[in-house]
Order: sequence, then C-alpha cells, then structure tokens
Amino acid sequence: MNSISVRALLVRGMIAGLIAGALAFAVAHFLGESQVDAAIALEEAHSHAAHGGAAEEELVSRTMQATGGLATALLVFGVAAGGIAALVVAYALGRIGRFGPRATAALVAGAALLTVYVVPFLKYPANPPAVGNPDTIGKRTTLFFLMVALSVLLAVAAVILGRRLAPGLGNWNATVVAAVGFVLVIGLAYAFLPSFDEVGKDFPATLLWKFRLSTLAVQATFWTGFGLILGHLTERLLTPVAAVRRENEGAAA
Repeated sequence: MNSISVRALLVRGMIAGLIAGALAFAVAHFLGESQVDAAIALEEAHSHAAHGGAAEEELVSRTMQATGGLATALLVFGVAAGGIAALVVAYALGRIGRFGPRATAALVAGAALLTVYVVPFLKYPANPPAVGNPDTIGKRTTLFFLMVALSVLLAVAAVILGRRLAPGLGNWNATVVAAVGFVLVIGLAYAFLPSFDEVGKDFPATLLWKFRLSTLAVQATFWTGFGLILGHLTERLLTPVAAVRRENEGAAA
C-alpha cells in the first residue's frame, strides 16, 4: 500500500471507530447503565447506614455521567482505537494470508476484541460501583493493562510463529500450534499473576453477572461494528470497481 492509501485507510478507520463508538454507547446506555444505577443505589445505602445519612456532594451529576460523559468516552475511544486498528489492517493486508479487505478487517477486529478485552477480562473482570477495595484500585488497574499488553504481544508472537511454521507444517497445523502456544502462555500468566476477590458477600451475584455481561456486550458491539464498517470502507477504497460491480449485481438480482 502507498502512503496515500494508508492515510485514506487511517481516516476511514477513525470514521468506522466513531460510528462503532456510537453503537457501543447505545448498548452501554440502554443495557449497562441500569446495572450501574442499581450498584450505586446499593453503595449509597451502605454509606447511609455507615455514616448516619451523610452523603457526598456529586461533582458531576449521574445524568451527565450516563449520557454526555459516557458518550464522550466511547466516541474518543472509538476514534483512537479505530485509527490504530486501521493501521494494523493496512499492515496486515496481504501478509497474513490471501484475505481480502473485508476478511482482513474482520480478523483484526476479532483479534482486537480477544486480546484487548476478552483475555484480560477473564483474569480481571470489570466491577460495578460498590465492588472492590479502593486501596487496591491502582494495583488492579496496573495489572489489567499489563494483561492487555501481554495478551497483544503474545498474539503478535503467535502470528509470527504460525507464519514461520506454515512452510513445514502447513497452514492449519501451524495455526493450531501457534494458538495452543498462546493459550498455554496466557494460562501461565493467569496462574502466576495475583488475583482479587473483593466482591462483598451481600452484593447480589445476579447484578454482578449482568454488569459484567453488559460490559462484554459493549466491547463486542464496538469491535463487531468496527470490523464490518471498516471492511466495507476498505474494500471500496482498495477495490472500488469490484465493489461497485457487486452492488450493481445485487441490485439487479
């Protein structure tokens, strides 16, 4: 790819990330915020009982947090993540197999969901308000991002290993070996990195489960939407004639 195509793909990645961020906001607002409100209500009830009714003044209203604040965070994340992922797609095109633009974008988006969120999430799942010790939040945050970095680096190493083994083992066997290696090393990281069990015995298990599922749904929505949108935009950018022909054939059918 030349520099003009990479620049154009970067812009399309940011646009795809912005749209995917809007989709993720819709899921977070309508699916996740009710779980957050329920957790905050429990936290406030416990605080009321412990401090005799004293309540802390909110610097930012809950309504603003659930609307403008949440939207801003997801849209900014979408643009930034979309731009980075678009550069990865630009590099991966033609280097990870005979995949077209749509398939490459889908593979990159799926790999991002797995390595950036799912793998760290399984070790350090998201917690709603009222769950977690405030004294360990710094350590938990550091370990989560360490898990993200480790997952991404191991995924890159697995791809490199698979490519090097492919000439001797074949594509399928090389992919299996690389995937097994990735899982084994991640399993060792799970075993040796510290864990945190800070969920109170009186916190409803159903609420915790729903909250964590909603956070997973937000990420799944973002990366699925991003992969589909970027794949469409990338194909139109790099193979416009083929894309137009397919659209014309579909309209004629």
